[in-house]
Amino acid sequence: MYLSLSDWTARRQAAGAHPAATVAFKASPTVIALGIVSMLTDISSESVAAILPLYITGALGLSMVAYGFLDGLNQGTSAIVRIAAGYTADRTNRPKPVAVVGYGLSMVARIGLLFAQGFAGITAIIGADRIGKGIRTAPRDAMIQSSSQPEHLARSFGIHRMLDTIGATIGPFLAFVVLLLVPDGYRVVFVVSLAAAILGVAVLGLIVPNLRLRRPVAETAGAPSESKIGLPARPSVRFRDVVKGRLRYVLFAAGLLGLVTVGDGFVYLALMDHGHLQTYWFPLLFVGSNAVFLALAIPLGRLADRTSRAGVFIVGHLALAASYLCAGLDGSIPIVLLCLVLLGAFYAATDGVLAALAGQISPEGATSTGIASAQTVVAVTRLVASTGFGFLWFLFGAGPVMIGAAVMMTLLVPVAWRVISKRITQPVDRAAP
Repeated sequence: MYLSLSDWTARRQAAGAHPAATVAFKASPTVIALGIVSMLTDISSESVAAILPLYITGALGLSMVAYGFLDGLNQGTSAIVRIAAGYTADRTNRPKPVAVVGYGLSMVARIGLLFAQGFAGITAIIGADRIGKGIRTAPRDAMIQSSSQPEHLARSFGIHRMLDTIGATIGPFLAFVVLLLVPDGYRVVFVVSLAAAILGVAVLGLIVPNLRLRRPVAETAGAPSESKIGLPARPSVRFRDVVKGRLRYVLFAAGLLGLVTVGDGFVYLALMDHGHLQTYWFPLLFVGSNAVFLALAIPLGRLADRTSRAGVFIVGHLALAASYLCAGLDGSIPIVLLCLVLLGAFYAATDGVLAALAGQISPEGATSTGIASAQTVVAVTRLVASTGFGFLWFLFGAGPVMIGAAVMMTLLVPVAWRVISKRITQPVDRAAP
């Protein structure tokens, strides 16, 4: 018989205790180890992401329509396998092997970057890398949830995202240094990316424990007897159980907002389009927004735990709308800095918080599947948004399209809040009907 960590939180909530007020926070070694893995992997992926828009539109000479397609591919390809990977992790009760496959595939894709030429080659490599990301993300986040204190779940995700973002900050800075020292040194960046990816897979394989997502009651100190709990020996995972109940409102709200959420590369290219920045500064735009993400990930995760994870997630999109407005209106240095602050705040308020929220309200035995479902909805809608955004950019130019996206996001935030606020903002007992 297995007992979810969240069951103890549900009992405290039923007794009237605030979920983040009764237990002192303690960071899990597993969360920190997974954060180091993500840090190394993000050094790898973000060093490439920081030069990819320039590489595609400059070195390869492709159009903004082509970049929009590739950015959509980057956003959405992972959706193909996310739910299947999450479901596999839930059914096997061993998420680490699934995560290893995902990280390993992304590492192999880094090798392909050294040899890829032209649009078709880059498309294949990006697709393989994003499939790897799709495989690894939900099992990794499920391991974070399984090893974290449920009262401080968003804060634990914040620690992981902080370490992840250290890598996402170092990667673009390394790309900037390489391009500063070696003009057109794209392949040097690809070699650095591969080395970081290899280290990340090594840490995952050698240091991160092979956790189970469900723990036997006998292993949980002070656990009530099996007859009182009444849970099955091995909870079955059915997809229809994942997408019904409260989670469906999260999926709808996340998908609605995802339809006007485009890749960061578009925001940075729009800032560059004003003509105030030299090309070699482009990777530092990634550094700036990631540094803000790094600074705010834990504070906003803690705020989400103490107030409302759904509320912080929804309101975070207002920061994204404001960043679009900045990118569309001006490219002066103060506006660029403000745009980067707003973009980093958006990610700090949404990335780990969405995973914590989806994991919190997923059915028993379906943590990975629930997290993967939310991430899949976001990935698919962002694919649609980025692909359409590339065409609109081509037709109308950067400024009008960025301002239009800001207006649309501002209009959709109240709609998403109305859908989600009364159903998700209060503490949730996962055993409730």
